[in-house]
Amino acid sequence: MQEAKQSQKDAYELVLDAIDTGLYRPGERLVESELAERFGVSRTPIREALQRLETQSLLTRDGRSLIVASLDHNQLAELYAVRAELEGLAAKLAAQHAADEEIRVLREMVESDRKLLDQPEALARANRRFHRLLHHASHNRYLVQQLELVHRTMALLATTSLSAEGRSLKAVDEHDAIISAIEARDGKAAQGALRTHISKAFETRLKLNAGSETAEP
Repeated sequence: MQEAKQSQKDAYELVLDAIDTGLYRPGERLVESELAERFGVSRTPIREALQRLETQSLLTRDGRSLIVASLDHNQLAELYAVRAELEGLAAKLAAQHAADEEIRVLREMVESDRKLLDQPEALARANRRFHRLLHHASHNRYLVQQLELVHRTMALLATTSLSAEGRSLKAVDEHDAIISAIEARDGKAAQGALRTHISKAFETRLKLNAGSETAEP
């Protein structure tokens, strides 16, 4: 029974990670048998994982097929608005409650990320780790749960905004400002810096989407 639960969890994480890393992009069809073969698990946990992802609106129906969902302009705006508020609160609480060790690790992450400025995909993975630790540094389990839902939906964005020219350096500098405020235990400044960071990311996302649309024949 425990093995079955673990298999289900692993299958879910495997499919979610495949969407998050762009292996399966919005609009692409997911087939149980193909996923089972790719990930080396049986079809039952894959089926359960797909049902869970559909319930979370990460997958949608196209006839009888399940495809990776996509976000329209309004959904994207709503997602970033919620993300700015929740992450801003996480930064504010982190300034108040984070352990010194957590702050030091966040600082080390920022410095390490400066070595990845020319590697947008690697930086995107590091960015997710940074934000995840920041969430936990808030020491508010309910906020962390809500942010996990938000970041799960972020997996539907087909490309990282860090691929835009000049965005990598600016994003790392924005992370630096967030951590500086947290180090100073200034909750208001940390909240403001985090909101600015998300706002800039949203602007970049809109520009990327606009460029993609105009590039289409």
